Amino acid sequence: MSRLTADIWVSAYLNRLRLEGIPAFVVAKGDATAGAVLVKLNTLDGQARAYQRSFDMMTGARSWMVLTEGEEREVDEAIARQCGFDPDLWVIEVEDRAGRHLLDQPGLAD
Repeated sequence: MSRLTADIWVSAYLNRLRLEGIPAFVVAKGDATAGAVLVKLNTLDGQARAYQRSFDMMTGARSWMVLTEGEEREVDEAIARQCGFDPDLWVIEVEDRAGRHLLDQPGLAD
């Protein structure tokens, strides 16, 4: 089974969010084919959470895990450090007071 390129996955994810009325923006555009993706959830109350995709070597399953959470400024600093390590990294910012990010929906961990 072939994997989706990063740019196609990001486009599909942004479309899903748009259909649910959840604002989201590409903050950093990474490598179109193989860039990793971080998703920052901004709850618009000064707090944020950053998610990264995780891979379970035993089962082959992919899931999203929290990389960091707390004050938005601190989360932004952690994301900036990640971008410094990986220039091919995509960063998507989702803004939703209810904390919706849709990463728990089927198909988004793949």
